[in-house]
Amino acid sequence: MPTISKGDKVLVTGANGYAAMWATRLFLERGYSVRGTVRSDDKAQDVKNYFNSIGLGKRLELVIVKDISKNGAFDEAVKGVDAIAHMASPFHCSQTCLVDVATEFLGPAIEGTVGILKSASSTGTKVKRIVITSSTAAVMSPPDQPTTFSASDWNTKDPKLVEEFGSKLQPWTIYRASKSLAEKAAWEYYEQHKSEIHWDLTVLNPPFIFGPPIHKVDSSSSLNTSMQSWFDNVVDGRNITKEDLSDSTCWIDVRDAALAHVLSLEKPEAGGERIIITEGGFIWQEWRKALFSLFYDQT
Repeated sequence: MPTISKGDKVLVTGANGYAAMWATRLFLERGYSVRGTVRSDDKAQDVKNYFNSIGLGKRLELVIVKDISKNGAFDEAVKGVDAIAHMASPFHCSQTCLVDVATEFLGPAIEGTVGILKSASSTGTKVKRIVITSSTAAVMSPPDQPTTFSASDWNTKDPKLVEEFGSKLQPWTIYRASKSLAEKAAWEYYEQHKSEIHWDLTVLNPPFIFGPPIHKVDSSSSLNTSMQSWFDNVVDGRNITKEDLSDSTCWIDVRDAALAHVLSLEKPEAGGERIIITEGGFIWQEWRKALFSLFYDQT
């Protein structure tokens, strides 16, 4: 499948987001034009202000998509673009918030993901490739013992829990279920319409995403969910348990995650692939020790 080249236009959904801002920056720096979707005029202005300030605003266009789960939400946004990085996410929630499973997680995740594929099929006549930001949450539910996972694995545990218990579950469980269900729905649509569509699909599965934000951050509550977790567990630490401190999980730098999206659209061999991207593992206690060493005298 032909891939994008300098001067092509890329649609980045959720362009004001943590990783999406970095991806937008990389696309612009590499000579592409970007059409970004945001949910409000205020968000659009924030994005414009940043990219104008670093001299990259001329090839950036922003459009408002208020509800990504609405039927046909992306029909206009996909017109005339050569590729799509679907990075919009409905998950912005602390560990203790209350959620409505259908309206806050499952609907936006599934309908937003499949919806952009439908739009690309109907009105996105130039689209060559779509890369979707999924998550390692779609690959696995936290295991009880050391386990090796691959791109062929799926998280089936959490969707079953959500089906049984709904909003009684912790937000993280519902989030993992939404990622698994949304990605499965995307692959099902792709396979069912393969003979009709003019684009191919790549899915990236990152774990926790950490690193410097370039989107507007007014307070810790403005952080993305990964960085909010980092702040809660490393800086705040009031609600973390001893067991949590020793939990092992994985991470990736936000700049590497952004680059992975760019390369997924540039590299022909990425088409049709599901790719886990990670820097490696960590435990929260390691971050706490590192932070302590930076700000407190160890002598």
